[in-house]
Formats: sequence, structure tokens, C-alpha cells
Amino acid sequence: MSRSRPSAVPGPRVVVALLLLLGLVSVMLLDGYLRAEVGDDQRIRSGASADKVPDSVLDGGPLLSFPGGTARTQSVPDKTIVLTFDDGPDPEWTGKVLDVLDANDVPGTFFLVGSMISRYPSLVRDMVDGGNEVGIHTFTHVDLSYQGASRITRELAQTQLALAGAAGITTTLFRAPYSSTNDSIDNYSWPVYEKLGALGYTSVFIDTDSEDWQQPGVDKIIDLATPKSGKGASVLFHDSGGDREQTLEALPRYIKKMKAKGYTFTTVSGAQQQDEQTRAQSGQGTPAPGGQAATPPAAASDPEQAAHRKADTTTLWEGRALLAAVAVAEWTMPGLAAALTVVGVAVLGRFGLMLVLARSHYRRRNRRRFAWGPAVTGPVSVIVPAYNEKECIAHTLNSLASSTHPIEIILVDDGSTDGTPEIAEALGLPNLRVVRQENAGKSAALNNGVRQARYDIVVMMDGDTVFEPDTVHRLVQPFGDPAVGAVAGNAKVGNRNTIIGAWQHIEYVMGFNLDRRMYDLLRCMPTIPGAIGAFRRTAVLDVGGMSEDTLAEDTDITIALHRAGWRVVYAEHARAWTEAPASLGQLWRQRYRWSYGTMQALWKHRRSVSDRGPSGRFGRVGMPLVVLFQIVTPVFAPLIDVFTLYAMLFVDFRASLVAWLAVLLVQLVCAAYAFRLDREKYRYLLMLPLQQLAYRQLMYLVLIHSCVTAATGGRLRWQKLKRTGVVGSPVSGTESR
Repeated sequence: MSRSRPSAVPGPRVVVALLLLLGLVSVMLLDGYLRAEVGDDQRIRSGASADKVPDSVLDGGPLLSFPGGTARTQSVPDKTIVLTFDDGPDPEWTGKVLDVLDANDVPGTFFLVGSMISRYPSLVRDMVDGGNEVGIHTFTHVDLSYQGASRITRELAQTQLALAGAAGITTTLFRAPYSSTNDSIDNYSWPVYEKLGALGYTSVFIDTDSEDWQQPGVDKIIDLATPKSGKGASVLFHDSGGDREQTLEALPRYIKKMKAKGYTFTTVSGAQQQDEQTRAQSGQGTPAPGGQAATPPAAASDPEQAAHRKADTTTLWEGRALLAAVAVAEWTMPGLAAALTVVGVAVLGRFGLMLVLARSHYRRRNRRRFAWGPAVTGPVSVIVPAYNEKECIAHTLNSLASSTHPIEIILVDDGSTDGTPEIAEALGLPNLRVVRQENAGKSAALNNGVRQARYDIVVMMDGDTVFEPDTVHRLVQPFGDPAVGAVAGNAKVGNRNTIIGAWQHIEYVMGFNLDRRMYDLLRCMPTIPGAIGAFRRTAVLDVGGMSEDTLAEDTDITIALHRAGWRVVYAEHARAWTEAPASLGQLWRQRYRWSYGTMQALWKHRRSVSDRGPSGRFGRVGMPLVVLFQIVTPVFAPLIDVFTLYAMLFVDFRASLVAWLAVLLVQLVCAAYAFRLDREKYRYLLMLPLQQLAYRQLMYLVLIHSCVTAATGGRLRWQKLKRTGVVGSPVSGTESR
């Protein structure tokens, strides 16, 4: 496959991946907002002055409106009860309250929280269909006296949209949270009520409080809810906000008690109309702006229609869209939470498994008498595929020239245009052969090198990699075991002094090398890294050479070797030094190719799960582990971080932060142990928190992008990375900690 220069413009699959992530974040934000947890302003104003509030309002009736721009209060007529309920709808209690009202043939007026309407719209439809009245209790249950004009407008508009979507109506009734009686109005909240009045709202207070929210006992609730003899009352109960068992027990007894005393029950609108009729009969009327009495509105045959308005078409569809979005959030979040629980257990299980198996691997391979078999001392062929590697090729070849093991070097130039083969030939290395071919891709170059090789063991490396003097010798020793068909070496990041290099260094040591130790013991190594790997030439030819079917030719041939019955092992002491991408764009292209190529290879060898015998071990063990740990959990892993942020904003910041730090500590312990096994310097672990916040997220996006590409049937071209040649002379020996 030929290399080509990728476009700098993000393709449609990148946009799709980003839109999916944006959609998920939007769903989570919506769910959090509905639960009124994010930025929830829990301030409640008390003790403020009310000298700017008219005495007629403070001492007036519980129904406050502004006809003609003038504040007016109305009282509930004598021998009349307006049952009001706050804080619903609630999935456990509201339906039971409605059943009590229906059984006793009395209406109620429910002041609903918009976020609860959005989550339980069917209860609102039941309310309205049952002849009850509904009003606004804000969307997130905040004290409006602390809020600006835009927040107040939003609280009202969102609740009206929810009502429209749930029942096809809007309402003119309003009750502010934490403001049950007239004397709760102060200089801060009074402008809010004036604004609401100008918008046509009636603010509904109470003059009788059952205090059922305090659960004082059923008898006490009934006693507190009973008005003075003969007086009408706006009575407060709750159908949400906690345990409402006492409310449910008290309500039917209270209704029967009041009916026995000759009381009737109505809604807020019904009480207003009765008051208007009384005023009209007494000649008082509603004062008009010119000082004359205004004609009272005609009594509606259906009293609640005075407060309810049929939603216009735009509001209706916007409300339905809101409810649809909420329904998606309501179904999505529990499902994601369950999936993340499984992923979290899998991730922690992987950490535990890696630590246990890595320790066992280290002990076995570092025993004094450990040997694969007879020492391998014969010469081997080292194949270096190269395409425009002028910055690195001299370092690579010179490092091989210092090898302590006898080798022949085969440089296969894949149609370079920058003078790479000329630079190689100018070095004058006696054991170097330069083979030129037209640009055909890395797999073709490697296959050409295998055909040209004189020896049965071939070492493959990248053109930007340097070996230590003893790397080849250590790498080929496992071939002392005739069952071994390939060996994976230990790739190291050479330019770790950059941020990206340091991040990749942590990933290589912690992720790749701990993984390889685990897979080695389980005998299901999924990938021999292109930077450093060795093969029996006969094994490579036996499986048809390096395939051009996928972009991950290293993973492809590794799985093919497993299926052919060869054993693939890991030589931890055979180190190669490679150059990490110098920019995020280069990093993205590299990892995009890796992850997409891995998916191609796994799909190509999907039938390995049904292989039998020793050759089926990869399909039985390796394939499930690779799919779970390299595709499924990484795809869902970003959600763990997103959910952590969600929990910090919407649930409990401190507890969520502690949980995130605990996971980070587990990762730090694993990383430190991996660094200890590889004898690396611990100082690079200082970059781990930043890696988790930045680098890891980029890797997640790359994997999601690859999944979208695979799902849509796209094909990815080979992408040549720009190298700087900063990884020069090989580092000999181990690094001190």
C-alpha cells in the first residue's frame, strides 16, 4: 500500500465522531440540569426588609395579580378550600394524591417543578385530564430573589415548554419556591412579582400551611390545615420532596372533615372567579386604570380553563422536543451507568491481572538459569524498510553496525524521493545491502526484504529506530526454542524530553510492556511491534508473508502466526529506541492508523475464535482480551472521565474528586511498578496526571474515530509521519532510577 499525504481538513468521520461525543455530553448536561444539581443555587433569602412592598399586599389575600398594572390581592371565599400541592410531579406520590382527590371528587392546584414535568409528563396529563389545575413552581426550584432577569425568564419559559409538551397547555399561575405566604415578599422579591404580574401571571400564596413536609403526624397535619371557623383558605400540601405517607393518610380525612363542616373545594381560578362574582354583586368590581370599575370576567363553565391556555403550535412542538430529549437522557444515563460499571470492573481487573502476571513473568525470565534453549549465535538478517527517512536512516544503520551479534543489514528503499538510499550507501557499511523498489508500501518492502534475506532468522525494524549494541543478540535468543516463531522486543521512546514524548514513554512502559508480559504468559501475544520484532523466515513464508490487507501488518502477521501454531514471545531486555511524533497532528495520524489497522486485523481473523487445538489459543484467549481491553473498554473509558466531571458538577464534587484521585492512584501504582520492572526513571511519572487529563482523551477520540471509520466501511491510507532524527546514538545498558 503506497503512502500518501493526508488532507489537513477533518473528514466527515471526524465530524461524526465529534458529534457523537457532543451529543453524549449534551445528554449528560440535560440530565444533570433536570436534576437541578449543577450550579444549583440553594440560597434562601430571609430577614430582608419589606418597606417597599405595599401593605395591602403584605396584609392581603393569597392571590396576587396586577390587572391594569396595579397590584391586587384576592382571598379565597368563605367556606371554600383551595388545595394546593408543591414540588411535583413525583413518580411515587403524585399519582396516589390524584387518586385520593378523584375518589373524593375534589380538584387540586399543583405547582409543578419544570424539571420534574420533563421527566414525568404522563402524571401532568393525568392531572389536567382529571380536572385539576397546574401552575409554575420554576424549573429548578431556586429562590428567584437571587436571580437575574434572564434566569427568571428562562425558569418560566422552560417550565411552560415542559407543560406544553406534557399536556398541550400553558398556565398563568405561579408560586415561587420558599415563598409560601404574603409576608415572605421583601424588597428583593417584590420586583420579581411585579414583572410576573406584567407578564399576566397570578402569584399564588397560602394562608394555611399543613406543614406536612415536617411530618408532624397525621392529626397535626389535619389540625394545621383547618382554617378558622367559616373562613376560606389556600391550603398547602406537598406531593413530592420526601416521604408523603402522612400526607396521603391525612388528605382523605381532611377532605371529609371539611365537607362535613359545609366547605366546598375549588381551584385557584375557581376561587378568583367566585371572588370576582362577589365583587360584582357588591358593586366593587375590579378597579380600572381610569378609576372606574371594570367589568368582571364572565364565569367559565370549566373554571380551570381560566388559568390554562392551549399552547400555540410552536410552543407545543418545542415542548415535545424537550420531552423527547429528556426521554433520551432518562434512558441513556442508566444504561451508560450500568455499562460503565462493567467497564470499571474490567479496567480494574485488567490492572490486577497485569500486575500479577507481570510479576510472574519478570521472575521467570530473570532467573539465573533461565534459557530458551541452546544459545543462538548464528548470523541473522535485519530488514529495514525505508521511505523518505533521510533524517533518521544514518542513526538507524550506524546503530546496527555496532551490533554485538553477526548480522546482515537489508535496507529496502520503498521509492524514497529524499535521497535516503544514497545516504545509506554513503555510510560504506560492509554488511549493508540496499534494495530499491518502486513505492508499494511497508508490507511490500518487508516481504521483499524477507525474500532477499540469507538467514533463517529475520529481524524487522522501522527506519527511524535505533538499536542498542546487544539488542539483536537478546532479541533472537528465544529462537533456541524451536516452537517460537516470532519475538517481540521492548520499544522505548527516545525523545522523551518533550511533553508528547513523555506521555508516550509512560504509555509504552505501562501499557504496552505490561500488556506484553501478560500476553506472553497467556501465550496470546497480539502484536509484534514494527519497531522491533524478530521472525523465523520459514514461519513468515508459511503464513504468506506480511499482508497488505490491513494497515497493522504487525498485528496481522502476529495473529496469523498464532493460528499457524507458532509461539510468539516477549524479550523484555531487547530494547529499541524510537521517535515519538513531534506534534498532536502527527500523533493523531499515527494512532489512527494503529487503532484502525488493529480493528482490520481482528476482523480479518475473526474466525480464530472457532480454531481448535493449540493454534486456537489466540482465538479463545487473546481475541476476547484484545477486543475487551483494546477496543471496548477504551471506547467506553472516556465516559468514565465524563461521568466523573458530571458527578462533580451534578452530584457530589468532593466524593467524585476523591474517587477520581483513587483511580489515578491505582494507575500510578501500576505505572510505578511497570517502571520498576523496566528500570526506568520515576520522575516521568510526574506527567501521569496531565497525561490522564489530556493525552488519554486524545487517544480515546482517535479510537472512537477509528470505530466510526470501521462502522461506515471507510478505508484509511498509509500516513507517513514527519521525523526529526532527534533519536541518535542508541542508549546502552539500563537507566538508573
